[in-house]
Amino acid sequence: MRKKRTLLFILTAVIVLIPFSAYPQAEGKARMKGVVKDTAGNPLPGVTVKLYSFRSHATIERKTDKKGMWKAFWVRSGKWNIDFDKTGFEPKKTSTFLKAKGTIVELETALKKMEGLVLKDTLMADFEKANRLFSAGKLDEALQTFRDILQKHPGSYIIYLSVGNCHFEKHEYEKAIAAYRKVLEKDPDNTKVLITIGNSYSNMKQSEKALEWYKKIEVSKIDDHIVLYNIGIFHFNSGDTKGAIDYLERSTDVQEDFLDGWYRLGLAYLGAGDNAAAIKSFETYLTYDKESGKAKEIEEILKAIKQ
Repeated sequence: MRKKRTLLFILTAVIVLIPFSAYPQAEGKARMKGVVKDTAGNPLPGVTVKLYSFRSHATIERKTDKKGMWKAFWVRSGKWNIDFDKTGFEPKKTSTFLKAKGTIVELETALKKMEGLVLKDTLMADFEKANRLFSAGKLDEALQTFRDILQKHPGSYIIYLSVGNCHFEKHEYEKAIAAYRKVLEKDPDNTKVLITIGNSYSNMKQSEKALEWYKKIEVSKIDDHIVLYNIGIFHFNSGDTKGAIDYLERSTDVQEDFLDGWYRLGLAYLGAGDNAAAIKSFETYLTYDKESGKAKEIEEILKAIKQ
């Protein structure tokens, strides 16, 4: 009984307290580089690559060269989130973990062209302007520019996704959903839109509606590990441990060094009573990270489980 209480106390502490250390800047001795291509394998120049360090809370921005290459050398070890963005292509998020100083991580990223977007020069110029306004937080101006594009190019239905995103950022979720549904009229299986509608309902605290939309998406069709992770956590918080495991497992399949995925997957397996699978998940985490505060917590969990 005492061992069970100890394990329960450790798990409660781990779930509630997620400590982190603050650092003043992102410089270090690790290195990252990568190449960005389209889905046909052609290199993409001019892609904005934004890298965010969880240790230093610093952001580094790079642009891909004519060969689609980017580099970020002499950065801190630890977890990094990376965003890729180029006008006319669907944005993509990923993350990676730099184990120790001197290591090099090489990433290959593929961006998918936005379907339903007529690539005319006039449209693209307006679209880039609207995206710049959106990125600068000028949501009302961005929203009006996206609407102007729709008036000039009514066949570019995918612009409604950007309209919805503006409303989403303004916390106008009903209006966001209405815009997203315009995309579904032309593309009913659009995974990105189904996810964002689910997110809208989630932010409105309508958990059942959110889950209803998330369940429209086949797990195997989602190739963004961050999205998979977020849906997995939503299932977990809703009491659906099996659903959480399905999505979290897929998140670690998509990105093998996804530490948050392995960590939460271990907790989900514990919640399901599968200690063997939990041990495997936590031990996989430790193959990538043995030094952080979370790694020490996981070592304590493993010790408690094995005892």
